[in-house]
Amino acid sequence: MTRIVTTHVGSLPRTQEVVDFIFARENGTPYDADAFDAAMTRAVSDTVARQVEAGVGIVSDGETSKISYATYVKDRYTGFDGDSPRNAPADLKRFPSFLKRLADDGGTPQYARPMCVGEVRSKGQGELQKDIDNLKAAMAAHGAERGFMNAASPGVISLFLQNDFYKTREAYLTALADAMKEEYQTIVAAGLDLQLDCPDLALSRHMLFADLSDAEFVAIAQSHVDALNHALDGIPADKVRIHICWGNYEGPHVCDIPMDTMFSTLMAAQARYVLFETSNPRHGHEWTVFRDRKAEIPDDKVLVPGVVDTTTNFVEHPQLVAQHIERFVDIVGHDRVIAGSDCGFGTFAGFGAVDPDIAYAKLGALSEGAALVS
Repeated sequence: MTRIVTTHVGSLPRTQEVVDFIFARENGTPYDADAFDAAMTRAVSDTVARQVEAGVGIVSDGETSKISYATYVKDRYTGFDGDSPRNAPADLKRFPSFLKRLADDGGTPQYARPMCVGEVRSKGQGELQKDIDNLKAAMAAHGAERGFMNAASPGVISLFLQNDFYKTREAYLTALADAMKEEYQTIVAAGLDLQLDCPDLALSRHMLFADLSDAEFVAIAQSHVDALNHALDGIPADKVRIHICWGNYEGPHVCDIPMDTMFSTLMAAQARYVLFETSNPRHGHEWTVFRDRKAEIPDDKVLVPGVVDTTTNFVEHPQLVAQHIERFVDIVGHDRVIAGSDCGFGTFAGFGAVDPDIAYAKLGALSEGAALVS
């Protein structure tokens, strides 16, 4: 029996140098473009080296050059300007004193969320190619054999960069899918796995669509998956990962839609690898959904449960990690489980609950736990 492979959701802590460059670009402050590129190359190399040292089997570039996993598209595609309305998650609204504490303590990330005000078109794949080149060079330098790169799904773009141009939500999703198709193809053509980040399938339930019934929201989520599958047409499913998320923040999460409700929608995505939360206290019990609905898991799906949390500085004991992994091995078998993290450790540039060194300690615990299962 071979060792359980390990990975994570994608984003990792950025250095202060990287954060300063990203916000200079974000705020329109003059900066040296060559120095920016050199800083990203160094940072990606260091990030990959630390992943390899921690025992991570499938590595990423840590989303180093991106302001966030979704809003980076405003810099690479036309049609975005102004600002989108902010809407706090419904669970935080239920606890206004906690929401105020987060705001007062700087516990909410600050970055631009422009509206879609024109036709969405690619500005070219130049910035993406720099990211690809940095990741592949770092993998070669540090002996990482397999890597993945994150990309925003049409649905999550529509969540954070809201529509003020296309006549309908469906038309906006179709335009986004058509625009993002080349990005997805470019990542796969480079020999990397493609990860689609899809918090719109869960988080948006208690952000944009809190006034709908669960059934009405599931219909919207299915339209997001349909748009995603359209964008993935022609891309082999075994090169694609999908990540569902209820929001990568420490909070009550009492409004999270259950995994059981979203299960069929998630399984309908044309992606072999399914990444989901199962470590944090709000979703740790939902491994039973996979157990009880085993017959509905397509035979080609590989489950990538989050077995370390990304919102606290507890470092999980490797034996606890192993126990989390074993639950899923018992459901679908050893060869159809990869050990992952609940979410990213650096979802937004310059913002993260977990200390950078502790983030890598958690990845080390992840690898140690996976070794125990093997």
